Amino acid sequence: MRIHSLPTQLVNQIAAGEVVERPSSVVKELVENCFDAGASHIFIEIEQGGARLIKIRDNGCGIFKEDLPLALSRHATSKISSLKDLEQVVSMGFRGEALPSISSVSRLTLISRISDADCAWKVIADGTEDNFDPQPDPHPQGTTIDVRDLFYNTPARRKFLKTEKTEFAHIETLVQRMALSRFDIGFTLSHNQKEILNLKPAETDAEQEQRIAGICGSAFIENSVKIDFAASGLSVTGWVGLPTFSRSQQDMQFFYVNGRLVRDKLVSHAIKQAYQDVLFHGRHSVFVLYLTLDPALVDVNAHPAKLEVRFREGRLVHDFLFSALHRSLADIRPGKNIIELDAGLPVQLHQVASAAVKAVEEGRELFSGDRVSQQTKPTSDLKPIYSPRPPQQGSLPLQVEEVVNAYASLYPKTESVAQPIQSDPKPLGNAIAHLHNIFILAETASGIILVDTHAAHERITYERLKQQYQNGSIPSQPLLLPIKIKVSTAEADLAEQEYDFFMSLGFELNRSGPETLVLRSIPVLLGNTDLETLIRDVLSDMTEYGMSRRIQDKSNEILSAVACHGAVRARRRLTVDEMNALLRDMEQTERIGQCNHGRPTWIALSTQELDKFFLRGQ
Repeated sequence: MRIHSLPTQLVNQIAAGEVVERPSSVVKELVENCFDAGASHIFIEIEQGGARLIKIRDNGCGIFKEDLPLALSRHATSKISSLKDLEQVVSMGFRGEALPSISSVSRLTLISRISDADCAWKVIADGTEDNFDPQPDPHPQGTTIDVRDLFYNTPARRKFLKTEKTEFAHIETLVQRMALSRFDIGFTLSHNQKEILNLKPAETDAEQEQRIAGICGSAFIENSVKIDFAASGLSVTGWVGLPTFSRSQQDMQFFYVNGRLVRDKLVSHAIKQAYQDVLFHGRHSVFVLYLTLDPALVDVNAHPAKLEVRFREGRLVHDFLFSALHRSLADIRPGKNIIELDAGLPVQLHQVASAAVKAVEEGRELFSGDRVSQQTKPTSDLKPIYSPRPPQQGSLPLQVEEVVNAYASLYPKTESVAQPIQSDPKPLGNAIAHLHNIFILAETASGIILVDTHAAHERITYERLKQQYQNGSIPSQPLLLPIKIKVSTAEADLAEQEYDFFMSLGFELNRSGPETLVLRSIPVLLGNTDLETLIRDVLSDMTEYGMSRRIQDKSNEILSAVACHGAVRARRRLTVDEMNALLRDMEQTERIGQCNHGRPTWIALSTQELDKFFLRGQ
């Protein structure tokens, strides 16, 4: 067949295949245009999940009558005019494709009025970019776009739409996510003439938290930490959930780059790494985060629907996000963030306590390998809680036994913790009793505290081991027989470039050919690790993300095992002095809210909650 030009409408319909996936895609494009128009309130009306009607009205700057035909033409926009503008986009839209693409698969009506015009003007489009005849309309300042019968002329696309309920759920989720990106704008969303959302502009911190609570739930705000970090021209603000407040799905993760909601694997990797040491296995963190950087350092033209971005300095962004979140999570300590139980009425205190005890005991058996003995050993037969407790031969993997012996000297040998006592008032109070030889009960000025002794001591020991390991030079040992590792040329180049990085972690990794590496020395801690696989994985990470923490994570995994087996065991009766020493240590330990496996180490009950349990003052 001969080469020929495609009809204008077909060209637009092909473009619509990339931009308009479902009704929520239409809403996204049109709401972003409202952002760019400077609107302070956006009204969104939906009927039949968007298949019948999507109507979006704003009070923005409006469109000139003479520009209406251009607004419905491909590659016509007011937002960029040169390649230089494209390299530092500050608007949400910039391609000039959304309106003609949408009009090619629907019946579209555009009404707009600028501030000093005598009236608004209306045009009707069908995607042909022809026969525009603007008509006067009494519409107030701003713009309304009416999209009816989506995919009416492309029935194959319409068949792929889900149920009305499902399609509207996508729209509602999208509007909520966009509402979190612009606190200065109000949003009203209705479905089939029923109002679903009505969000007023949120200027103050309290109003912003109220909007977040309305979308993510009040529990999110109650169990999150507000962060604000800036370095190297980057800034990240927002809220990150406590590790104990996690979800089974990644449905409460909101990340914005210069106000644009995005999905980015580099960002996801950095956040996942920041939570790795404190998050319960199989759980996902929650966050609402805003990254701000020079628009020239991020490419927003990397995805047809603008859902992904590409950072020009990916490693810098990754390291910055990891450091900011890792530091924020480390600073969560008693006295800064109190993790409290949700006290409902008329639940009795002993029911809550029993449930907590059962949950912690089950968690202990599942994750720490600590089997609770049915018989309590005499207190006199036990050593002080911080004395070294070497494992039985054969009870641990070989490398863990070796590390336990190597690091035995790191455990203090006194009965109390060799740390300065924090001045009163003590956030974790004073110990009263050791319940079931498992939990410490402490009294504070505002209520009571319950501590899982093993879990708390495990985190304290783990953080000390990491500090010792990181502060000193990493002990390295030469291999009797160097290991040859076959890699690609690109990976060999990378390993050669990152020689100093590997040396800083205890690896002597040399290049001996175009596609060959030779491993001559390794960290003592990783003696029994599959070193060839580890090196390959590290190089893969560095290729993908610009960095890797696999070596540190593997080291931490072993240190965690050492800490777990060195921590005080269940049924070990503690004295009051030992319990208070542990509480004081907890107050000074980073990430003390969770043990090495992500389980909570302590909970608090306020006097107000205790009053509610017993209906006092009712």
